[in-house]
Amino acid sequence: MKKRIITAFCAALLAGMSQVSLAQTTTLVNPIMTGFYPDPSIVKVGSDYYLINSTFSYFPGIPVLHSKDLKNWKQIGNVIDRPEQMDFMGERMTRGLFAPGISYSKGTFYITCTDIDHDGNFVVTAKNPAGPWSNPVKLPEVKGIDPSLYFDESTDKAYILYNSDAPDRKPLYPGHRTIRMYEFDAKNLKVLGEEKQLVNGGVDLSKKPVWIEGPHIMKRNNWYYLYAAEGGTSVNHSEVVLRSKDVWGPYVPYEGNPILTQRGLPADRKDPITSAGHAQFVEGPDGKWYSIFLAVRPYEGNYYNTGRETFIAPLTWTNDWPMIEHGEKPIAYSYVGNFKEVKQKDARPQNGNFAYTINFDKTLDPALLFLRTRDDKSFSFSKANGLTMKLKPETISEAGNPAFIGKRQQHLNCSAETALDFTAKSADEKAGLVIFQDEKHFYFLAKSTDQGKPVVQLFKSTNDKNLELLAQTPVAADAKKVMLRIDAKGDAYDFYVADKPNDWKLLKDRIDGKFLSTQVAGGFIGCVFGMYATSSGSNSDNSASFNYLRYSGNDPMYK
Repeated sequence: MKKRIITAFCAALLAGMSQVSLAQTTTLVNPIMTGFYPDPSIVKVGSDYYLINSTFSYFPGIPVLHSKDLKNWKQIGNVIDRPEQMDFMGERMTRGLFAPGISYSKGTFYITCTDIDHDGNFVVTAKNPAGPWSNPVKLPEVKGIDPSLYFDESTDKAYILYNSDAPDRKPLYPGHRTIRMYEFDAKNLKVLGEEKQLVNGGVDLSKKPVWIEGPHIMKRNNWYYLYAAEGGTSVNHSEVVLRSKDVWGPYVPYEGNPILTQRGLPADRKDPITSAGHAQFVEGPDGKWYSIFLAVRPYEGNYYNTGRETFIAPLTWTNDWPMIEHGEKPIAYSYVGNFKEVKQKDARPQNGNFAYTINFDKTLDPALLFLRTRDDKSFSFSKANGLTMKLKPETISEAGNPAFIGKRQQHLNCSAETALDFTAKSADEKAGLVIFQDEKHFYFLAKSTDQGKPVVQLFKSTNDKNLELLAQTPVAADAKKVMLRIDAKGDAYDFYVADKPNDWKLLKDRIDGKFLSTQVAGGFIGCVFGMYATSSGSNSDNSASFNYLRYSGNDPMYK
């Protein structure tokens, strides 16, 4: 009898432990940040994680996202959120802010970054990662890109390292770069002493490695690890690592490099993830190590419209060397972590398939994007009308600040729709929904007027700032509102119009999506669905109201 009681107790205990174990697992879904969230950098402070990304010439710049579990991310602010902090006017959308790095020391958060055309390298600080962040402090001695700070707790010193020119500015081949470093005065935000070269070319100069960039240093078991991207941010992208017993080197490369890549895998594999690199290491809630990095999800070959996205994968240590994914097998779309999932209140979903509606009755969602700066006088909110935008003469074909507010395309297969209240007074006045890659690559679904009658028109951008009319349909003169919808289907886009809810009529389908891909457009950004209103160079006192912006994504790899 006693034996049976003990056996039953043990069985119950094991069952309870099993349930606890089950409750303490979290499935990390890749990408952890879908859509245009490139060049990730992460820092852990206590049990909190903070993630940032490049935004190039979009405003506000550098989103700050918070998580407790590396899966559920909530945007808590933006670093460059005041127009006086930085000026992107006149810059192409794929210029601006490149590859920020976030770090923390003694109660202060630091972000380093490169404004590629104007200010060069700079640093900003904040006590609260949600902001406000300081005005940028320029670092003129740091000549290069991708700066990051390393705080050495064992010596109480700080260092700034970055991608720089070839030795003596005499490259041996195209893409020949170096990693260099200064000591850094974290109190006065300036470099100290002399610059020193840490890496020449990459892990093996004889093989002519290209674009050693995105460098970070970390310390573990008395080793200093210098790890960086190599191969360029495309299909040959990778991550490599070197180590030293001294922060200044010499750094010896790992014989097993690269520690992360997807090059060389079969091109016809299902739902490929490619171009993996630009990694940073972080300790997870379970005490194990993980790496966040950028990669892309092409729908064919190297064609993708969602930009470079933020992924995660487990990192293992063997003989004091790190390994993420050497390239023998594909990066997985999900990994299981032995820690509890922590969802955040009012956080929008960022991974897997999801749908939500953005209403404009109070404030602007911090994830929404302007072109180059924010003009608070050009838009307003109300419960009755939603987002009302004044028509501006600037167009999205130019390098100014048009009336445009956008949301990232986060899925290969997705839909964006809005309800528009707008009456054009002339053919120059247009308002509607745009799917935008850059100034020369977009489609514009617009309400306007033709020969005095209201119409909805579909335009394609051209190289000379003119618009090519692809399709047109009349709109009832007494229709107060018109609904507009753009569906993305991998390599194609469909465009719909409705004059009453859910009564969608196809305007044009199978429009070439590759035209909006990074492969065709070039540059480093991803597509954005934008609410846009313009008077096409003329002055206007007209306005357009967008009642909502509804988004839904439905990619097959998550079904």
